[in-house]
Amino acid sequence: MSPTAFALVILAGLIHASWNIAAKKAGGDARFAFFTSVVMMLLWAPLGWWAGRGVVGQWGGTEWAFVAVSGVLHVLYYVTLLRGYRRADLTVVYPMARGSGPLLSATVAIVLLGEQLSALGALGIAGVAAGVFLIAGGPGLLRAAHDPARRQRVHKGLLYGVATGAFIASYTVVDGYAVKVLLLSPILVDYLGNFVRVALLAPAVLRDRTTAAMLWRRQWKYALVVGAISPVSYVLVLYAMQTAPLSHVAPAREVSMLFAALIGGHLLGEGDRVLRLFGALCIAAGVTALALG
Repeated sequence: MSPTAFALVILAGLIHASWNIAAKKAGGDARFAFFTSVVMMLLWAPLGWWAGRGVVGQWGGTEWAFVAVSGVLHVLYYVTLLRGYRRADLTVVYPMARGSGPLLSATVAIVLLGEQLSALGALGIAGVAAGVFLIAGGPGLLRAAHDPARRQRVHKGLLYGVATGAFIASYTVVDGYAVKVLLLSPILVDYLGNFVRVALLAPAVLRDRTTAAMLWRRQWKYALVVGAISPVSYVLVLYAMQTAPLSHVAPAREVSMLFAALIGGHLLGEGDRVLRLFGALCIAAGVTALALG
C-alpha cells in the first residue's frame, strides 16, 4: 500500500469513528438514516453536480446497476448498525462491524478477484482479528456469564456487529469493483447511491410524519454531523481502493476502531476500556503490517 493510500485510510478512520459516535448518541432508527441521507443529498449537491457533469450521461445499464445495488446495501448496513447501537454498546457493535466486514471483503478480494497477500499482510489480518476479539469484549463474555442482562447485551452487540459487517463486506466489494474495474468516480458512486437510500428510507418517515417531525427536532444536530462528514470518510477509502489492493485497504480501515476506543469509550462511559484499548492497539499493529505488506 502506498503512503498516500495509507494516509487516506487513516484520515478516513478518524472521520468514520467520529460520525459513528454521533450516530450512537442520536439513538436513531431508519428515520434517522433518512435524515442523514437527505442532509448528504442537499449538502453535497454542488460536488455531485461537478463530478457528474459530462460523465453520468455516458453511463450504461451496468454503471447504474452498480450504483443501485450499492445504495441498497448501504441502507441495509446503516439501518442494521443503528439498531445495534440502540440495543448494545458502541465499543462492541462498532469493532465487530468494522472487523468482520473488511476481513470478509479481503477474503473475497483474494479468492474472487485474484489479489495477492504477502506473509506480512496475512500476519496483519491476524492482528486485526485478535484485536477485534479483545475490543469486542471476548474475555468479558466469561465475566458476563453470571450476569444475564450483561450477557444478553454483549451477545446482541456481537450479533448486530457481525450482521453489519456482512453488509460492509458486500458494499465494499461492489463499490471496489465499481471504482477499480468500471473506473467510476468514487464521489459519484457514493453521492448517486444516496438517492437510492433516500427513496428506500422515505416510507419509514411518511408512515408517521408527526413522530418523524418530533425526531427531527431532537436529532437534527447529529444528522447534520453524520451527513456532513460521513461521505468524506468513505470517498477517501474509495480513492485509496483505486491505487491499492482491496485486500489491504479493507482491513486497514480498522484503524478507526483505535479512535473509537479512545474517543467513544471516554465520551460514552462504556466499560472494559483498557481491554478494548489493547485490542485497538493490536488492530493498529495489524494495520501497519498490512500497509508494509
